[in-house]
Amino acid sequence: MIPVRGYEGKTVAVLGLGRSGRAAARALRDGGATPVVWDDSATGRDAAEADGFELRDLTKAQAFQDVAAIITSPGIPHLYPAPHPVIAAAWEAGVPVDNDIGLFFQSFASEGFEDFDTAPRVVAVTGSNGKSTTSALIHHILAECGRPSQLAGNIGLGVMDLEPAVDGEVVVLELSSYQTDLARSLTPDIAVFTNLSPDHLDRHGGPGGYFAAKRRLFAEGGPDRAIIGVDEPEGLYLANQLAQGPTDDRVIATSVTQKLTGPGWHVFARKGFLAEWRKGRQVASIDLRDIPGLPGSHNHQNACAAFAVARALGLGPKAIEAALHSYPGLPHRSQRIAEKDGVVFVNDSKATNVDAAAKALSAFPKIRWICGGLEKEGGLEALLPAARSVTKAYVIGREAEAFARQLTGIAAEVCTTMERAVTLAIEEAEPGETVLLAPAAASFDQYDNFERRGDDFVACVEAALAAR
Repeated sequence: MIPVRGYEGKTVAVLGLGRSGRAAARALRDGGATPVVWDDSATGRDAAEADGFELRDLTKAQAFQDVAAIITSPGIPHLYPAPHPVIAAAWEAGVPVDNDIGLFFQSFASEGFEDFDTAPRVVAVTGSNGKSTTSALIHHILAECGRPSQLAGNIGLGVMDLEPAVDGEVVVLELSSYQTDLARSLTPDIAVFTNLSPDHLDRHGGPGGYFAAKRRLFAEGGPDRAIIGVDEPEGLYLANQLAQGPTDDRVIATSVTQKLTGPGWHVFARKGFLAEWRKGRQVASIDLRDIPGLPGSHNHQNACAAFAVARALGLGPKAIEAALHSYPGLPHRSQRIAEKDGVVFVNDSKATNVDAAAKALSAFPKIRWICGGLEKEGGLEALLPAARSVTKAYVIGREAEAFARQLTGIAAEVCTTMERAVTLAIEEAEPGETVLLAPAAASFDQYDNFERRGDDFVACVEAALAAR
């Protein structure tokens, strides 16, 4: 655990007692602060009280009289669609609002860093899609190359549950827009922007607010080096804002749609080959096509970003290439779970929006597509061009019929349940096809989260194959 610095002897409120909130409260206490905690759920309050924390109803008048700051969990809205009443009250009282990411960056460095041969560094990864895979891939490369590393944020540990850094260590953080939007301190050594597509628009007041939340990591974080995906206008804009000119190699541009060969530092992938260019010439190349843990152009985009980070940290191309080949992949993200009679089964339950699902559909030639769930804003029209490889769709979810009606030109069957969808897909699949779960929708109509949905898919596939 990383003790929080800067609040010794002060009272700090904590709102929201999920994983990050409880960890923040413990880290505040370890750092000499007095945390007072609150959660809208009685279950959360009871668990915190059992851990010895003082409960304080932050909805009451005068609750902030002696409070130096309030730390809020990322899932609690602070501006759109409306501020949580406790956060609004903190504003009125003039109490600074922060989150655990802000506490981490405020507290990570210690006096012991001066005794290290190599100072610890922080890599922060944000974007719409690919954050988890990119973060896990960076961590994997570092571990395979013998560099000490920890993985945290939206993946792995909560940031305050990290161990204090050792000599030469690299901390890799996956950060969502919910986390970057509010953190009062953002100071990564290397920051990564994977891509941008519409998501969480209600939480950020529209696409501009969503991009602005991501941009804070770079504009306010001031990283020593930025790795920017430039396949969308927002990425091009961000790279342009950060670079002092075309030769400024503090910005590494990445792409999977174009060849980047200007005078700067570029990493791109085309037709399954990753290339690194510096100062107008190619310096490295990797064949990504046969790497089982990184199928499809979306994973090649992740590989480009991870490769760029590893190169910025001083690792050699051959060592990085070897590490890419041993990457096992992440659960629920293009996860190959089975193969039988020439049919491959892939779990991409994390494809919760149209853009992520489109990338998953582009990764395989012949697909039996399991899709559906709680549809997000914007509809499915943008997904259809990527669905040319779909032989048939099997639609799940409470609103499966409405979802299926939008799949114009695609043979679709309303299944409603995962079990029915998997059973039909297996019955109808032919050798050379892939049964792919890529929902293009949130899970909350039937499941607590995308992990539960993916686990159900895996269980249904295993049961159906065992019965054949």
